[in-house]
Amino acid sequence: MARDLSGKKVAFLTANEGVEQVELTRPWKAVEGSGGRPVLVAPESGQVQAFNHLDRADTFKVDQTTAQLRVDDFDAVVLPGGVANPDQLRQDEAAVTFLRQMVEAGKPIAVICHGPWTLVEADVVRERTLTSWPSLKTDIRNAGGQWTDQQVVVCEGGPNVIISSRKPDDLDAFCTKLVEVFERQPAGKAA
Repeated sequence: MARDLSGKKVAFLTANEGVEQVELTRPWKAVEGSGGRPVLVAPESGQVQAFNHLDRADTFKVDQTTAQLRVDDFDAVVLPGGVANPDQLRQDEAAVTFLRQMVEAGKPIAVICHGPWTLVEADVVRERTLTSWPSLKTDIRNAGGQWTDQQVVVCEGGPNVIISSRKPDDLDAFCTKLVEVFERQPAGKAA
């Protein structure tokens, strides 16, 4: 069954350097291919430098900075991974505040690999079940969350839905599930 994200605006929230390219581009194509409008958001204007693991890959134009973020402007958020990406992003107060507000507003968040570090910083994983790259297991548990080793987890046990996956090998399941969940979110006024 084809999914329809028409009228939905999705923030792809990354640092300006260190995002795992495939974890940015594959969900981006899934949102775009379903009729949604992906928007690349980073702390600074200009470019996002993506990586293929530890090797520099392509650059992508930033559409909006984290300082410009407004919850009412977006229907959902995707947090790609890469080790350096969320480690930098969790130090950006505007990004962390935006994620906290998206959770409070009941809007879905999809996160993969090391991406949950930013959710841990936002203090929104308490009593939630997530998966991630295995090295984040202790961080998630220390933040009050439950960690599980599954391809994709959909946690509806909070004010919003959090979709999580472990790694690039999980992208097919991750993209399918995030589009399915995002489709259920009512479109906002700014789409």
